[in-house]
Amino acid sequence: MGKYFGTDGFRGEANKDLSFEHAVKIGRFLGWYYGANQGKKAKIVIGKDTRRSSYMFEYALCTGLMASGADAYIMHVTTTPSVAYITRVDDFDCGIMISASHNPYYDNGIKLLNGNGEKMDEETILKVEDFIDGKIEIPIAERNDIGRTVDFAAGRNRYIGYLISMSKYSFKGIKVGMDVANGAAWQIAKGVFEALGAKVYVINDAPDGYNINTDCGSTHIEHLQKFVVDNKLDVGFAYDGDADRCLCVDEKGNEISGDHILYIYGLYMKERGKLLNNKIVTTIMSNFGLYKALDKVGIEYEKTAVGDKYVYENMVANGHRIGGEQSGHIIFSKYATTGDGILTSLKMMEVLLAKQKPMSELAAPVVFYPQVLKNVRVTSKPAAQNDPDVQAAVAKVANELGDSGRILVRESGTEPVIRVMVEAESNEICQKYVDSVIDVIRAKGHIVE
Repeated sequence: MGKYFGTDGFRGEANKDLSFEHAVKIGRFLGWYYGANQGKKAKIVIGKDTRRSSYMFEYALCTGLMASGADAYIMHVTTTPSVAYITRVDDFDCGIMISASHNPYYDNGIKLLNGNGEKMDEETILKVEDFIDGKIEIPIAERNDIGRTVDFAAGRNRYIGYLISMSKYSFKGIKVGMDVANGAAWQIAKGVFEALGAKVYVINDAPDGYNINTDCGSTHIEHLQKFVVDNKLDVGFAYDGDADRCLCVDEKGNEISGDHILYIYGLYMKERGKLLNNKIVTTIMSNFGLYKALDKVGIEYEKTAVGDKYVYENMVANGHRIGGEQSGHIIFSKYATTGDGILTSLKMMEVLLAKQKPMSELAAPVVFYPQVLKNVRVTSKPAAQNDPDVQAAVAKVANELGDSGRILVRESGTEPVIRVMVEAESNEICQKYVDSVIDVIRAKGHIVE
């Protein structure tokens, strides 16, 4: 990770951590780097979510792009996966998404995508950061070389058509609930499902610039759970602010996590001979119950660091077809280069209709193990993590748990915190083992009291 950009873009509170000046400079560099630097006029596409500050950042990015001679194609309010799709299929030099995903409205972010619709490479990101810090000078476009903006709502419509084409089945007769989080999916998800014949019931579809992710969407799925039960719906889908995540609710109101989705669709792929390499890519935060369920049906798995970036890198490097996170970032590499919440919901509908079984039955084999996770503020993450006594305590817990649970100790990527997590057959066991490791960290003087 760089100085400004993390695993999911440059993110922070608008005009505090991430300013409009930052956005102008990002636009300036990208417009030059993909344009005049290569002896041509750059063509760059931009999307945004529903935050009030997204408009400011959109105009700031466009100003920088045009000043460097690029043409900026504006998709307006749309999803992150739609920008990734259009960047790839319409041969844009790169794509930009303005969103802070599931964060509150006062945060925002700038996500950069390469010409293949993938997260931009670290080398280019570092050059962007060098320009932000004044370490690189680039010329300003003049006369005929100055760029322009192009209204590109048509790109969003093309993406909608692509999603509709993904379905093998009519959804006629199916009652579907949706929580669109007052975010980017509000103009897209309902239309796609209605075009396929579903009866759609939507909540949190009145964005006002301030209510994105506020007590709604995939981070507050309890509202959709109640909505599905109260309205006797067949299934529910909850998205986050930029709709690259999807969590589900079964007909009984139970949450269906990203781990359940990986199991349900992974098994469906295996049964049809479509699960290349017989592997699913997960992160280290997937629940132990997922691995137990996969073992029973003979599906293998990879474990990556936390972050859909690492999941996708593993999938590309090894030719795997499905991967994702418990949070609902699910990647279907045959169809997309990023997590795509609406695509994920379409894929879950495909399994429901192909197997003619309710979601609760499809998800039943994945029995989540109780989990206790505690964050410990420390004076030095590396010192605490690498302390021999701490490592010995962790090894002792792992040995005692055996194949009935697991322990995971990792550093936070953004805070001076060590995360200690145990999954086991009961909360009491989890609590006991988490506390035993934290006691050692405290005894060795690493904890900030």
